[in-house]
Amino acid sequence: MTAASGRRVDMALGAGRLPSGVSDDSSGGPPTAALIDALGVKRNAAVGVAVGVAVAVAAYAVRVFELFGPVSDARSYPIVGPETWFLLLAVVFAAATALGVMLVLTAVRLYGLSTS
Repeated sequence: MTAASGRRVDMALGAGRLPSGVSDDSSGGPPTAALIDALGVKRNAAVGVAVGVAVAVAAYAVRVFELFGPVSDARSYPIVGPETWFLLLAVVFAAATALGVMLVLTAVRLYGLSTS
């Protein structure tokens, strides 16, 4: 595919309209790098990590420090105590929340760019 025919395909798909601040210059790196920059994925990832860590710390504090009252001791925790298990759970929860927030923010940005 030549550059001219590739541009015609892009124009037919509606990709010919570039939002302000986004250039058609591909000399800055691979095409995916320009897409990542246009969607603000790095910023969205940073926001996602901040939100994920904050939510996980809050959930960990509520559970471990029993901020809503004591939890029944009907469960047993093998190898390590409950604090360690909930710390591991908080790490997983932070990562999942960070990914979810990043995906939602990127999807909103993509929708905004596609409608403008």
